[in-house]
Amino acid sequence: MKKWLLFLCTGNSARSQMAEGFLRHLAGDKFEVFSAGIKPTQVNPLAIKVMAEAGIDISKHKSKSAMEFIGQKCDYVITVCDNAKQTCPVFPGKYEKIHWSLEDPAEAKGTEEEKLAVFRNIRDKIKENIIAFLKSNEK
Repeated sequence: MKKWLLFLCTGNSARSQMAEGFLRHLAGDKFEVFSAGIKPTQVNPLAIKVMAEAGIDISKHKSKSAMEFIGQKCDYVITVCDNAKQTCPVFPGKYEKIHWSLEDPAEAKGTEEEKLAVFRNIRDKIKENIIAFLKSNEK
């Protein structure tokens, strides 16, 4: 039986999208995985680019509102930013709430290469968190 998991951030443009991509890629069919935002925008092109560098295509992902998932029974809700943690809606039933405090790479300033460096750093942190999460769920 698949576990149901939602990654949640503010805009559903980078961090939660990358996390969704990594979990789908690394966990195979063990999870039904989604991502959403408190105030959804659009998937950031730099997130798409750095995930492609890691061999994961998120170019077809769309930003979704957390409200689309209200009423959904979930096993895990993982917030990937402090704002989402503070404003996270309540989902029905018993589920595990996990928080990863990750800076918003979309706030990076500078040249495209400097911005890409920030996106790569966050991408790599997300991958580490996903691997640790999967190891803790092997039991």
